[in-house]
Amino acid sequence: MIDIVGKRFKLFAFTAIVMLICIITLATSGLKMGIDFSSGSLLTLSFEEEVALNDIKQELSTLGYDNAIVQVTGDGDFLIRTLTLEAEEKASLETSLESRFGELEELSFENVDPVIARQTARNAAIAVAAAAVGIMLYITWAFRRMPKPFHYGTCAIAALVHDLLIVIGIFAVLSIPMGLEVNLMFITGVLAVLGYSVNDTVVIFDRIRENRLNNPTADLAITINRSLVETLTRSVNTGITTLVVILALLMFIGSTILNFAIIMLIGVLVGTYSSIFVASTLLIVWDKKEWKRFIPWLNRGEAKV
Repeated sequence: MIDIVGKRFKLFAFTAIVMLICIITLATSGLKMGIDFSSGSLLTLSFEEEVALNDIKQELSTLGYDNAIVQVTGDGDFLIRTLTLEAEEKASLETSLESRFGELEELSFENVDPVIARQTARNAAIAVAAAAVGIMLYITWAFRRMPKPFHYGTCAIAALVHDLLIVIGIFAVLSIPMGLEVNLMFITGVLAVLGYSVNDTVVIFDRIRENRLNNPTADLAITINRSLVETLTRSVNTGITTLVVILALLMFIGSTILNFAIIMLIGVLVGTYSSIFVASTLLIVWDKKEWKRFIPWLNRGEAKV
């Protein structure tokens, strides 16, 4: 039988390194706020003639919109993100683009006020926090007949925090070359990742519960390792099939849900890893009170004494 739990501290060390890299990236580069979370204008245009993306960017730079972000939709339309445009500025911009690239059609235009943007960001944070609290309470209640049911809920939330940090950190890294921004699709993806991850975690926890009820005197580490091995194939197969769907979204739907698909792609990989190697193994650490092993020099100090 594969000894997964026996390698838990090596896995924790790897996890800590990845999390540290993500924290450093977020602290230094941060996240680019999209129109849903910052003031600005989003203009969607359709050109009668075929226009290259780089030509649009070059023309916007010539017109003084150096920081404009341009994306192409699956239908070939252009999403142009700029600082807040007044009516006269928008009309002037469209006239300049039309004279350069030919007849165009304005499909949509919207401005986001800074107050609305801050309220949207706050509501998104509240939604994520409320989801996390609800998940912890539900898992604690669902495992109420097990010894220390609160451990199950807390370890599940610890795994979710791990997933959230790494997913957002990797997204921050990708946003540098890809120009990705935080928008409502990003938040939707994060919430979907939390749901996917906790579902995988609950399946493993449920197998642990079943094996503990069948053999209550067995060592917890042995029971958890057996449960992980028994559910490993299921977890991997579920992750692979989900990834196939996400890759299809990336290939055929385009930039409309790009942020959602990228977050889900990262989240499925990270969520599968955390369900197996983080949430369940933390139960052992907590049960055996092995917290000091996270800091090796404390153990060396005690050995000297």
